[in-house]
Amino acid sequence: MSENKSAAEEFLSFTLGNEHYGVDILKVQEIRGYDAVTRLPDAPEYIKGVINLRGTIVPVIDLRLKLRLKEARYDAFTVMIVLNVEDRVFGIVVDSVSDVIPLESDQIRPTPEFGASVDTRFISGIGTVDDRMLILLDIETLINSADLSQHELLEEAAA
Repeated sequence: MSENKSAAEEFLSFTLGNEHYGVDILKVQEIRGYDAVTRLPDAPEYIKGVINLRGTIVPVIDLRLKLRLKEARYDAFTVMIVLNVEDRVFGIVVDSVSDVIPLESDQIRPTPEFGASVDTRFISGIGTVDDRMLILLDIETLINSADLSQHELLEEAAA
């Protein structure tokens, strides 16, 4: 039986606290160390501000705060993943980046139903690798949830 390698999707894995997350590698533009951002007035707490990335003003979202995880800490391992989604560039702040993980379709499970108490709209599925689980983020939904209109505000504020 021949394996069809093109069926595998690749995900950049990163950590937030003790959990491992994954984002489609095709949406990753670059990975960089976390550096100072310019804070904008009246932005939600999870929008850390903007950076100037080679002439492009890029909004920066702290994913820990956006997903309502415990307090965000910034140290030598804190990383910014620059993503390009629907022709929009933005950065997400994560605790650390692990590696690129290929997942076959049979390694990706649907998101479990938790009822109204848990917001799962930002999760596209759960990847299983050996004994580890990878929470796969639906980055389009995450960004479109509130950040898209906020992104336009950021562009106006930076202009």
